[in-house]
Amino acid sequence: MDTRRQPIGIELVRRGIIGQADIEKAIEYQKIHPEKKIGDILNILGLCDANVLIRAIGDVLGEKGIVLHNFDVKIKPQEYVSLDVMKQNKAIPFDVEESKVKVCFADTSNKKSVDVIRLILLNKGLVMDKYITFESNMESILNSFEGGATDKLNTTSDVTQLVDSIIKTGMKKRASDIHIEPMDDSVRVRYRIDGELFTATNIPKDKQDQVIGRLKAISNMFQEKQESQDGRILMYPDYNIRVSSQRNVYGEKFVLRLLKKNEDIRNIFDLGFPQDEQILKNSFNKRNSITIMAAPTGEGKTTTLYSVIDYLNKPEINITTIEEPVEIRIAGLNQIEIDAKISFHDSLRTVLRQDPDIILVGEIRDKETAEIAMQAGQTGHYVLSTIHTIDAIEVITRLRKMGVSNYDISSTLATSVSQRLVRRICPNCSRQRPFTQQEIDIMSYIGRKSGVEFDFQNKYTFEAVGCEQCNNTGYLGRIGVFEILMIDDEIKELITNDASTLKIKELALNKGYKPLVIDAIYKVLSGITTLEEINKKLAIY
Repeated sequence: MDTRRQPIGIELVRRGIIGQADIEKAIEYQKIHPEKKIGDILNILGLCDANVLIRAIGDVLGEKGIVLHNFDVKIKPQEYVSLDVMKQNKAIPFDVEESKVKVCFADTSNKKSVDVIRLILLNKGLVMDKYITFESNMESILNSFEGGATDKLNTTSDVTQLVDSIIKTGMKKRASDIHIEPMDDSVRVRYRIDGELFTATNIPKDKQDQVIGRLKAISNMFQEKQESQDGRILMYPDYNIRVSSQRNVYGEKFVLRLLKKNEDIRNIFDLGFPQDEQILKNSFNKRNSITIMAAPTGEGKTTTLYSVIDYLNKPEINITTIEEPVEIRIAGLNQIEIDAKISFHDSLRTVLRQDPDIILVGEIRDKETAEIAMQAGQTGHYVLSTIHTIDAIEVITRLRKMGVSNYDISSTLATSVSQRLVRRICPNCSRQRPFTQQEIDIMSYIGRKSGVEFDFQNKYTFEAVGCEQCNNTGYLGRIGVFEILMIDDEIKELITNDASTLKIKELALNKGYKPLVIDAIYKVLSGITTLEEINKKLAIY
């Protein structure tokens, strides 16, 4: 319990639990036994009823206080947490109700210890219900376990269990990435969930070398090598986990990308694409051309292209993909995974001799890949690819900067589609409210700039509240917001004449092009996301 700070004694005096003379006696005792905390000393000296004292200390600290005895332990704690881990973190699981495990701590202010126990229980599908008790009681009960049937795990087993818990908890929480980061005084574990990073726990610094060693062992990395490495963890049946290590000033940081095997391809409309079959056909069902998906890293370009490929996939069509890596395997496709020995443009040259109808090129990174992709589009194939730009119109600028000619762009680029991922409001805890006038003014202004008038009648927005199901964020899952630029004859002429993207955008707006923010606002008006969330992604105010 947090008796490292003197004010807890003062607070107990103020509440009338003990007197000033009692505190003075406790302080004198602490001079001889500096390792003891004030709360424990008051109990040892018998200066207050133990139950009254621990409940008062718990109340001061915002915790539930209990005098824990052996007979209060109604379960076998070692079935939930190993004895070594209990001792190290001064914690005992003592009872369980449904999926809640009651755990007593000697010091609930030690966040590292609390997080370690919480993480282990989460891996077992259990929620922790936290209590505080006297350290002396804790030590007595832990010592009594030594003679019984305990699961005395050695250090290696503890670390194996800890790393396994970190990974499995990430899977359960729908994390896309797990960051394991050496810091000055601990090792921080963070999960990226729905695009946001959340700190899950902090591992004691003295475990750092063992955790890193375990990660290298299961990732098939060199133990001695401390430079950057790439590896894979294949020990979890449903996941292919890509691992990257990078040395920093405090040690080696690891990032684990969790890729679910055989994951079902989502319908493109479920991803947030405009609910219009004709728009879908006009955007992607082409010949003699190229369609490019544009967005920054991590905004779902590849997922959308998988959905498009699944939509286009038919037995009479030969589809080949060139990817780094192949993230989802799709029946009926020829999927090629490139590595350090072979580039996108080398693979693309070979694929053109394989009689393809549709080619998916994972990413256009350089002039050579871009020119071969354009050539493929000009010779009867349909090419799908991605590029890193901020919006659909900037695809033209990016291709120009790569060195692709205006002629090749105008004659081959049929559609550019840009997207962002925004978090969905959690349906379990969101709170409905009317739009404020300021919010209506912001959305109306944005609409007018793009020639759109939004209808605010009978429309409500939602506040992100937070609950257990959404990790207390108020959001659960993500959805795409899209913009689509159709390259018609007039836009082709502007490109050929080297017109600026500003001129191209002016013409596109007159012809019905709608920027990303317009689709985003429609999703706000539909109650799918919030204005705060799209502002976070698109900086609209």
